[in-house]
Amino acid sequence: MSDLVTGEAVVLGLRAAKLPSRGLAVALDLAVQVVGLAVTTLVLSLIVPDLDGAAVAAVTIGLTVLFLVALPIMIETLSRGRSLGKAALGLRVVRSDGGPVRFRHSLVRGLVGFLEIIVLFGVPAVICSVVSSEGKRLGDVFAGTLVVRERVPGGGGAAAALPPVNPQLLQAIGGELVALDLSAVPEPLWLAVRQFLGRIGELDHAAAHRMSARLADDLAARTGHPVPYGVHPAAYLGAVLTERQRREWTRAQGYAFQQRAQGQQYAPPQYGAQQYGPQQYRPVPPVTPVAPPAPPSPPASGTGFAPPA
Repeated sequence: MSDLVTGEAVVLGLRAAKLPSRGLAVALDLAVQVVGLAVTTLVLSLIVPDLDGAAVAAVTIGLTVLFLVALPIMIETLSRGRSLGKAALGLRVVRSDGGPVRFRHSLVRGLVGFLEIIVLFGVPAVICSVVSSEGKRLGDVFAGTLVVRERVPGGGGAAAALPPVNPQLLQAIGGELVALDLSAVPEPLWLAVRQFLGRIGELDHAAAHRMSARLADDLAARTGHPVPYGVHPAAYLGAVLTERQRREWTRAQGYAFQQRAQGQQYAPPQYGAQQYGPQQYRPVPPVTPVAPPAPPSPPASGTGFAPPA
């Protein structure tokens, strides 16, 4: 059983495919390719019956390379490691570190596979697969790939791998989850936990329990709190991961509220129609002019008063 939890791992804890299943998948692929090659050759011979010997040989070589080398490489690259035969048997080609294969991996596997399977009648592939503990053929050795079984016989899915947990028990450990110090947990360990929980439905019971226990022990060593008694390690991993997501969401909400508050506190004045609009500069009513006071009238004559010279 392969316990890969690395990088961009797509397959975790899956059983490496052995020679019988791989041989049957190759036989199915070759059968489809040979039938396609024969039908295409027959159709071309009916459409263009007047080809000379050199042209027929060139067309035959081109179709052989197309159906036995180019198409398998393209299909394996586009399907992320699944040909028709592998899809029928629940197999997939992955990198040795568990990541998805790229074009260069499929190219090396296709070229080496044409030599060891078709030209040499599969003898080197059988010998290498029997000797290798992971069932690798020469193409896998040179390309750095591995064929694994995606569907494990007897696997019961996520519900079977992750048994239900008593709600009272989860409620009892709720206080411990809130009090956990998650700052010492590295990001690669969180990534491994997320990948494991996302692929737990594809694992058998033994692999799921073994990997969950190992990840839970690593998490407990970082937080300083062991897994509570009676809680399945996978359920504990899910609970701790949910608590971390809750803290991140709360932190993000608080940061957004703080940014809004600072924006309102230090908002620049708006110089526009709202501040200097007509509603703030109302017209002043006209002022009625006041007439100046009239000068004093001169004294009447005969009073005996003479103004100074």
